[in-house]
Amino acid sequence: MYKIQYYISIVFFLFSLTFYASSEHDSISMPKGENPHQEAKSLRDEIKEDIQHHLKDSHDWTFFHSKIDGSGFTIPLPVILIDNGLHVFMSSQFHHGESIVESNGNYYKLYHNKIYKTDAQGTLNLDEHHHPTNAKPWDFSITKSVVVIILAALLMLWMFSSLAKSYKKNNGIATGFGRFLEPLVLFVRDEIAIPNIGEKHYKRYLNYLLTIFFFVWLVNLLGLTPFGINVTGNIAVTFALAILTYLITTFTAKKDYWKHIFWMPGVPTLMKIILAPIELLGTIIKPFSLMIRLYANMTAGHVVLMSILALIFIFKSWVGGPLSFGLAFALSLLELLVAALQAYIFTMLSALYFGMAVEEHEHEHPHEEAHAEHH
Repeated sequence: MYKIQYYISIVFFLFSLTFYASSEHDSISMPKGENPHQEAKSLRDEIKEDIQHHLKDSHDWTFFHSKIDGSGFTIPLPVILIDNGLHVFMSSQFHHGESIVESNGNYYKLYHNKIYKTDAQGTLNLDEHHHPTNAKPWDFSITKSVVVIILAALLMLWMFSSLAKSYKKNNGIATGFGRFLEPLVLFVRDEIAIPNIGEKHYKRYLNYLLTIFFFVWLVNLLGLTPFGINVTGNIAVTFALAILTYLITTFTAKKDYWKHIFWMPGVPTLMKIILAPIELLGTIIKPFSLMIRLYANMTAGHVVLMSILALIFIFKSWVGGPLSFGLAFALSLLELLVAALQAYIFTMLSALYFGMAVEEHEHEHPHEEAHAEHH
């Protein structure tokens, strides 16, 4: 107990040194007559903008970018718009939102990673909340998130093709990279699919469960790389995954599933009428919870990790930098666990919903019960 208190005291002492050193550094480097609170606020605002920029999708892939001279390395991506016809061009024509792009007589401007239709001068009409009111074309662009989704799909195709080929060549024995994949495939089958769906019906859903498990896990791991990828932090992606689970559950459900929703057996008639809309709403809430859980957990992880890294620039001291870096490193290791855990939870809950949809209920009629008692 005393050792724990001792270590806690050391940590608080180091943090107090950090704040002291940080304030000393700011007071020395600050020009005379300037308000120190203003600079601290501008630095925090800049960090906040960088974090928000990291969380959002974008029409180009920027690996390195200097705010001082504008140098960096950016890969432009195809912009595909439908606005009275098809418009295709590269995102580099926007020059990070500084230029107006003309396509077939229409003018477009990139503003906060969204494309708006403008005039030749690039005029944006803003409302009282500073949101553009300009018309937006249908945007089917290949954004950064789309590239990562395609990359994850190609990786999965390669991994499972290699596993299938190794089975074929070695009489059902996995070799090479397949030795790493096989336990994971068996885990999804034996620990997720069969317990939640049952031996009779699990094979119908196993392909989807394997796909969703490895896809979510891969994009979560790619999100931990220093390339600004945040696929599952995009609510449109988690919505698409959740709607797939909802559609599969809805269109493969048995009559018993719908009977227990609309006319629950063994319940008084008045309660059946009351419970029916509640149960129907529950079928929509379940995939909604899947969407929010994955989105919120991965977004929160990215925000916390980047905020801790930002403390290095806020502290500006020899103590705060290493402490922030060490804490960020420890959190990154924890995020590796969270990446796999979120894939497991999403897959497990999907399997649970499938199991509820195909569950077979045995209902005995009153005359059958009386006949059994008689005998």
